[in-house]
Amino acid sequence: MRIQFLHVPGCPGATVLTERLTRLLAERPDVQLDRQVVTDDAQAVALGMSGSPTLLVNGADPFAEPGRSPSMSCRLYTGPDGHVSGSPSTVQLRRVLTAAEN
Repeated sequence: MRIQFLHVPGCPGATVLTERLTRLLAERPDVQLDRQVVTDDAQAVALGMSGSPTLLVNGADPFAEPGRSPSMSCRLYTGPDGHVSGSPSTVQLRRVLTAAEN
């Protein structure tokens, strides 16, 4: 499994996502994690980054919202409990990893 982690410099959501992914991937040597700092709109479009941070799992954004276009703005995620955060929750990340295995 390959995960691309796209974010803009200084993104607070990227810091939280880094912490969550570090814990989840500690025992997952099968997962290749590539981090990339996106520095301009053209790069965001080319990579398919729809806000910072964006995760692409095997090339697809599992949190994609219909009609959302590429952007360098901060991205918000709604958790299973309705709480809004700058990063997907650990529960959401675990579900995405499990779904990508199948």
